[in-house]
Amino acid sequence: LQGAELWKRFHEIGTEMIITKAGRRMFPAMRVKISGLDPHQQYYIAMDIVPVDNKRYRYVYHSSKWMVAGNADSPVPPRVYIHPDSPASGETWMRQVISFDKLKLTNNELDDQGHIILHSMHKYQPRVHVIRKDCGDDLSPVKPIPAGEGVKAFSFPETVFTTVTAYQNQQVT
Repeated sequence: LQGAELWKRFHEIGTEMIITKAGRRMFPAMRVKISGLDPHQQYYIAMDIVPVDNKRYRYVYHSSKWMVAGNADSPVPPRVYIHPDSPASGETWMRQVISFDKLKLTNNELDDQGHIILHSMHKYQPRVHVIRKDCGDDLSPVKPIPAGEGVKAFSFPETVFTTVTAYQNQQVT
C-alpha cells in the first residue's frame, strides 16, 4: 500500500469516504506497488469494495464515535473496477505504482457509468486483485471476481472506511 502513513492517520480517527449520485473519487486514493509477478505473463489488476459486516452505522457527535444503528441495507449488485491499463505484463505492473485514482464511488443503484455502488453509513473494505490473463477471461465490471489459481486478493486493514454523503467527524474534514 502506497501512502500508508496517510491511510493510517485517517484510520486512527475513522476513515470516511463521500459518496454521491454522480460518483466521487476516493480520498485517499488506493495506490499499490506489486512485486513477484512473472515479468512475461499478462495480468489484469482490479479492485472491488466489500462490506466489512452486515451493520448500518450512525455518527454520535457528543462522543465523536461511529455506533451500530441496525442491520445493513440489502446488498447492492457487486461492481468491479478493472484498472484501465489491464491487461499488461507483470514487468509493466511491477515497475509502476498502480493507482486507482479514477475509480468513483456512488450511492446511485441505477448507475451506468461503471462506478462502485455502495450504501451510505456502511463500512467497507477495498480489495485489490491480481488476475492472470488466462483466469480473467470472465472478468466483467458487473460480475464477482473469478476465483481459483492465478487470482490473488490483497486488502489492507487501514483502508476500511465508512461511507457518508457529508463528512461526520470534524477531524476527517
